[in-house]
Amino acid sequence: MRDLHDPIVTLPEKYAMRASTPRRPVLPLLLALAVSAWGSVMTTAHAAIRLDLSYVDQQSAAYARFRDYVDGALARPDDLPYLFSATDAVYMAQLTHKDSYCAFAVELVQNQVAAANAAISAGKAPAVASDSYLDVGPMIGDLALTYDACAAQMKSAQREAWSAYAEQAVSNVWSHMTATWGGHFFPWTGWSTKDPGDNYYYSFVNATLLWALASGSEKWMELLRSDKMPALEAYMATLPGGGSLEGTGYGTSHMRLFELYRIWRDATGDDIANANPHLTQSISYWVNATVPTLDAFAPFGDQSRSSQPILYDYHRRLMLEARDLTKREDARQLASWWLNSISIKRMTSSFNDRFDLLPAGFKGDPPGRLTYRASGVGQLFSRTSWDTDALWVAMIAGAYNQSHAHQEQGGFMLYRRGWLAVTENIWSHSGIQQGSEQNNILRFTRKGKTIPQRAPSTSSLTILKTGLGGEVHARAELGAAYGGAGSGVRAWQRDFDFAANGLSVHDRFDVADGVDAIFQINVPTQPVVSGNHVQAGDLQIDVQTPADAVIRVLDWHSVDADYLSGYRIDIEGRGDEFIVRMSAAGKKAEPAK
Repeated sequence: MRDLHDPIVTLPEKYAMRASTPRRPVLPLLLALAVSAWGSVMTTAHAAIRLDLSYVDQQSAAYARFRDYVDGALARPDDLPYLFSATDAVYMAQLTHKDSYCAFAVELVQNQVAAANAAISAGKAPAVASDSYLDVGPMIGDLALTYDACAAQMKSAQREAWSAYAEQAVSNVWSHMTATWGGHFFPWTGWSTKDPGDNYYYSFVNATLLWALASGSEKWMELLRSDKMPALEAYMATLPGGGSLEGTGYGTSHMRLFELYRIWRDATGDDIANANPHLTQSISYWVNATVPTLDAFAPFGDQSRSSQPILYDYHRRLMLEARDLTKREDARQLASWWLNSISIKRMTSSFNDRFDLLPAGFKGDPPGRLTYRASGVGQLFSRTSWDTDALWVAMIAGAYNQSHAHQEQGGFMLYRRGWLAVTENIWSHSGIQQGSEQNNILRFTRKGKTIPQRAPSTSSLTILKTGLGGEVHARAELGAAYGGAGSGVRAWQRDFDFAANGLSVHDRFDVADGVDAIFQINVPTQPVVSGNHVQAGDLQIDVQTPADAVIRVLDWHSVDADYLSGYRIDIEGRGDEFIVRMSAAGKKAEPAK
């Protein structure tokens, strides 16, 4: 059997769940969205939504928590729990066959539709169109699931109004230049409607799929079959090793992508989750992107939900979805080990309890291998063991083409019992500091101004050698990240040598006259400089080349109010190379052999 860590192919939140209904009694139904005004929805060949909930154990603690959460909302409809959704009520209706849950779901969606009608009557676009239709997935998803499962609790005029609203929302997503509401034009940018690597795309496809199934629209099903689902499948096949080019913050949107796969499979029998290895290898990706203490992860890209990369419900949900869908038993067992070992043993927010209904399985064993390469996203992870005290490293050099990615090509992170060297972004308030200055790379400057990394660009990261104890030697070619000679950076090659005694980084570069290179390391603890030696907490740094290095320390808190803490060590000198060695807990780094 092929090892789970090996890629099977060789092809080269601005998304967070939000409340989709206002917390108010049902508004009077407005008929401004009459079907006759916008055209009818096809109802031939109706393929209803088929929620396969056979995986739910109604004797489990997870089910009891979810049931109590929904019952609590049902008992206090004027004081709904944060982010409670009609979908939660529909799930309980499907599991118990009790009409009260459906009646509640209908009321919640009616609030959404009535509020939309009121906005349209006032000449405005409804909430579903906000932020480039970001929330169309959960909002129209709520409507579609309720429309499909709770028809008996709905009136004919109500279904017509819901249909008109949902149909217009989905139509507006895919026809952004001619988008209308109430007969008035509301064009928008069409952001990411053709980018399967962007988290918005999953919201768009989710709304289209659920509405197509609920309404029986052959038009939307054909769009999905011929365009949107094949585009997803083809794109994910280009990411061997798993993960997302949006980074690890917005990359959790794959929890919605994997749920989308499940809905598609249950409705059509087409298992695109296993059509390429991305989903299965994403299990290994997240296992290896998790630090040894099993409570945090490698912070690549924007971290807008929380600048601190602490494991949260979204990571747990992503792994639960992947575990449910993969056909590889070794992958399922690995997912179970991770789910039962991480700091989040159950959902911490009640609005995520529904996803804990997916089984986590029983605790197994950690992976046998210590090094993992996700070539599709250009990332490499290694650790000295699977013990919580292990030394862990992450590196990146690959495609840089997403808006939530950072100028971190060639960067690295070190962790042992806490962060030793890491992007300064995690010590910012915003979590979206994307510049070169915040990452552990060579910073190139001209006349004191930073030369930025450019997108789109593609760098490379090649494993030269691996050894026992997580030892790995890798080489990154990074000149492409600067767009070539015109930028002043003609070439930059970075060698990483990681072993039990630490990490050595060897840079060679070629730059135009007037361009300077600065080796920078961002650390959480105030550094102490002594000659060519720096001590920053448990991290020891020794500069071998240049011998006459000039070392300066920047206190990030003094730069901008967005930075809460953290320091940057800048190493400068003459010549065209740097050799810097780092070790943890006072163990001096020795040359890797």
